[in-house]
Amino acid sequence: MIPKKTGDRVKTDRRDAIQLARLRRSGDLTPVYVPTVQDEASRDLSRAREETLHDLKTATFRLQAFLLRHDIRDTGRATGGPAHLRWLSEVVCPTPAQHIVCQADVRAVTEHTDRLQRLAQERHEQGTAWRLCPVVDAWQALRGVQVTVAVIPVAELGDLTRFENPRQRMHSLGLTPSEDASGERRRQGGITKTGKTQARRAVVEGAWASRYPAKVSRHLQLRLEKLPTPIQDVRWKAQVRLCKRYRHLSARGKNPHQVVGAIARGLSAFMWALAKQVPVTAERRRLSWPCIERPTELPGKVPKPIGREAAPVWCNPRRR
Repeated sequence: MIPKKTGDRVKTDRRDAIQLARLRRSGDLTPVYVPTVQDEASRDLSRAREETLHDLKTATFRLQAFLLRHDIRDTGRATGGPAHLRWLSEVVCPTPAQHIVCQADVRAVTEHTDRLQRLAQERHEQGTAWRLCPVVDAWQALRGVQVTVAVIPVAELGDLTRFENPRQRMHSLGLTPSEDASGERRRQGGITKTGKTQARRAVVEGAWASRYPAKVSRHLQLRLEKLPTPIQDVRWKAQVRLCKRYRHLSARGKNPHQVVGAIARGLSAFMWALAKQVPVTAERRRLSWPCIERPTELPGKVPKPIGREAAPVWCNPRRR
C-alpha cells in the first residue's frame, strides 16, 4: 500500500519513481499479501456458504412472520426439523393465494438448506487438497474452533507465517483496542475493526467457548487423536490461559462483549503459534492455457524495432 497526499493530482513516471524511492527508504511502504489461485477459490467457496446462510435466515424469518401474521402456530418444538417440515406441508391457509405464498416460502427455505449442505460438502472435498489444510486441522485442536471457524480466517488471510509476531496478526484482524495518548494522558477505546470482517467474526465466535471451565470434550478428543504432541501441548496451554483470563476479567465487572474481544485477541495469538509449527507445502502452479513458444524465424516476417531500446515486434513487412 502506497500513501498518497491529499490534493496531489500530478502523476508521471518520474514523480512516481522518486516517490517510491523515498517511501522505500523511509519504510512507509506496507507490503500486501497476494493470495494464490487456490486461496482465492477457497475464499469464494467460504463466502458463498456465508451468503447462503444469510439467505436461509432471511427466508426463515419471512416464513415465520407469514405464519404469525395469520395466527398459524406449531405445537411442536423441533423448528426446522423433519417434523416441522411435515407440519408445514399440512398447513391450510384461508385463501388459495395465501396458500401459494406459504408454499413458496417453504420451498425457498428448503432450497437454501440444500444449497448450504452442498457447499459444506464441496468445502470438505476441496479442503483436503488445499495447501493450507494442515493449518486448518491444527486449529481445530483449539476449543471452540471447528471446521467453519478454522477455514474462514485461513481463507481470508492466507498464509500466516508472513506475520513476524502475534501482534501483527491481531492488527490484521482489527482486534487491538484503539488508543489516543498524548503526554501523560492515555485513553483506550473500542477495537479498531480493521481487516477482514469475516475472519474477525469467526475468531470472536470461537472465543465464546472460553466462558466454560477448561476440559477436553468427547468431540475434541476425537480431533486430537490425529495431531502431534507439540500441538496438543499448545492447545491445552491456550485453553487453560484463556479460560482463566475470562474468569478474571468477568470478576472485575467487565462487559461480556469486551471480555470476549480480549479472549479473541489471545486466541488469534495462539492460532499464529500453531500456524508456525505446521509445515505448509508449496502449491503447484498451473497454467490455465498451454504455453505457445514463439518461433525464432517466421517466413515472410521480419522484426520491426520500435524506439531505441524497445523489444522487436513481429509484423508484416508490407505494413511497415
